[in-house]
Amino acid sequence: MQNTHQNSHTFEKLNFSESPLKKGEFEHCTFKNCDFSNANLSEFKFISCSFNACNLSLAVLQKTSLQGVLFKDCKLLGLQFWQCNPFVFSVGFENCTLNLSSFFKLNLKKTNFKNSNLQEVDFTEADLSGANFDQSDLNRAIFSDTNLENAELRNAFNYSIDLERNRIKKAKFSMNGIIGLLNKYDIVIE
Repeated sequence: MQNTHQNSHTFEKLNFSESPLKKGEFEHCTFKNCDFSNANLSEFKFISCSFNACNLSLAVLQKTSLQGVLFKDCKLLGLQFWQCNPFVFSVGFENCTLNLSSFFKLNLKKTNFKNSNLQEVDFTEADLSGANFDQSDLNRAIFSDTNLENAELRNAFNYSIDLERNRIKKAKFSMNGIIGLLNKYDIVIE
């Protein structure tokens, strides 16, 4: 069975949970208001694609290539991004809900997580150096052996980062966010 190749195509208001997308390579494609929830996207290639107002919750991403992919206004609950092909893995997120997703051990250097909901997301051993978490909710997000050097967290909120278990050199935090760096010590800050 031959894989499909799509270039500069727009997919709009399609339900790929019911009628699966044909496996293949998608380059410079746009997906608008599409439903990929629970879809198997294993071994698909998405290169310089954008997903706008799509639902990809619980989609399977085994060996999926995401290269220069932007997710905007998307629902991405429980995605296991760590299962993606790590070669040239490059994504960005704006106004997305990524709760319960995992980026375990991924290279996310300079990744944008703008105005996104990242509750209980696993960033264990990920490289988030230079990442931008502008206006993002990191409630119960897991940072363990994570590289956050030069990361932008001044406008992020609800994070709890153990200074002893993560690399944070030159990371940027606001005064209001300092409690998220000290809450492990069970001290009172007024």
